[in-house]
Amino acid sequence: MTAYEKVMAARDANKLTSVDYIAHMFGDSFIELHGDRRYADDKAVVAGLAMLFDTPVTVIGIEKGRNTKERVERNFGQAHPEGYRKALRLMKQAEKFRRPVLCLVDTSGAYPGIGAEERGQGQAIAENLMEMMTLKTPVLTVLIGEGGSGGALALAVSDEVWMLENAYYSVITPESCASILFKDPKRAPEAAEHLKLTASDLNKMGIVEKVVEEPEDFSEEKETSHFMKKLADDLSKEIKQLEKKPVDKLLDDRYEKYRKIGRYSEYSEAVGEVPGAAQLLGVSQAPARKRRGLFGRG
Repeated sequence: MTAYEKVMAARDANKLTSVDYIAHMFGDSFIELHGDRRYADDKAVVAGLAMLFDTPVTVIGIEKGRNTKERVERNFGQAHPEGYRKALRLMKQAEKFRRPVLCLVDTSGAYPGIGAEERGQGQAIAENLMEMMTLKTPVLTVLIGEGGSGGALALAVSDEVWMLENAYYSVITPESCASILFKDPKRAPEAAEHLKLTASDLNKMGIVEKVVEEPEDFSEEKETSHFMKKLADDLSKEIKQLEKKPVDKLLDDRYEKYRKIGRYSEYSEAVGEVPGAAQLLGVSQAPARKRRGLFGRG
């Protein structure tokens, strides 16, 4: 499949959503919790407590809905600030009890409406990024469909980020990128190739730790059950490994993981001089300078 074909596959209306993953992997053990304790409960974010085999976990998923009625109710998976604040509230609760956090991401992006902006959409996302970087408990994210910009990143500052093979993760959609770079949205397939937004591309660059193989047909119950069982097993094993790390080591490893993303030499070695936006536009690009990171480190 081409990069753009994978984007379309990630948007497939018949693709399983977060509530499907929760039902298959956690069953009746999942207890949903509501509200951000500031404004409201955002139904685009499903969150609560569950048992992953013998391990209690906090589960947070961005939910698009499975039919027209649900999609309207869930705002098509575009979370409001109260959704991100609900997620952060439960992450901080998980930290208090040293409970691992599992995030399921499938969103075209955070909701850009006037009300959301008035209630601090940008601040809510930024606060999640900052708090997740120093969250004193294991955090693991699985991108199960679309991974749109900051709306996805707000639940993906994690110790491990996994992606389904037909998911995508990007700062911008191919259509918007083509409109900006080429002044032609019809060149979206070309833009998708340049964006390097597929699971395999991001795995090569060290942004994603694992590419998860998908069943050929999610409508086949046997295939889906096998896939979910294997995913749950793999998540359980990874979480147990992360739990063995002392908190200081966990945080240091997480910090270093994100500090090294985008370093020019490592990026070039990983992908073999993949052209960036400046190169596509024919603009010269100065080498990146080393800057101090968060909290004065780096």
